[in-house]
Amino acid sequence: MSSPATLPDRILLPLRFDVGQMRLDLARLEAGEWMLHFVKQNFDGDWSVIPLRGPAGATHPVMMIYSDPACTDFADTPFLARCEYFPEVLAAFPFPLDCVRLMKLTPGSVIKEHCDHDLAFETGAVRIHVPVTTNPDVDFRLNGDRLDLREGSAWYLRLSDPHSVANRGETDRVHLVIDARRSPELDAWIATLDLETEVMA
Repeated sequence: MSSPATLPDRILLPLRFDVGQMRLDLARLEAGEWMLHFVKQNFDGDWSVIPLRGPAGATHPVMMIYSDPACTDFADTPFLARCEYFPEVLAAFPFPLDCVRLMKLTPGSVIKEHCDHDLAFETGAVRIHVPVTTNPDVDFRLNGDRLDLREGSAWYLRLSDPHSVANRGETDRVHLVIDARRSPELDAWIATLDLETEVMA
């Protein structure tokens, strides 16, 4: 079976993760580790990051979260070494991973509508979201549609399309955000997906 040439803008992937174990890892990292996202024009409020994988050789946390499009060599960060379950989550994806980050949006914060032009399967990159903590008042929109991204699920999202997030609830929204580029392993995995049943609005 060959990989499709194009993908839908959202795919609920056939993976489920233990929310309790993810939250235990989150608690191991939270105290004083969050760094404000560096693209400040894209949000209002507090949108912050903890890097779990980043450019190989980066020693400062700011450089660990820097998304250098020319980088081809990635490595786990010391933050991931403090975790017990997140390495198991990452191992569930049978293809090479680039950057992996925890991304937190605090109550009242908004990620403005924007497009990440390089984040599409069709142009050579994928981004996967695994919600760790969320609440019913998080409004994540992709191409104008509100998505129901539940804790412990995993989603491919084509974020070269317009998307936005507003946390109108009273608790943090934290996603594990996984980036990978097209590879034979990724294409082979995509080819195994039943896109008729795994695509959900």
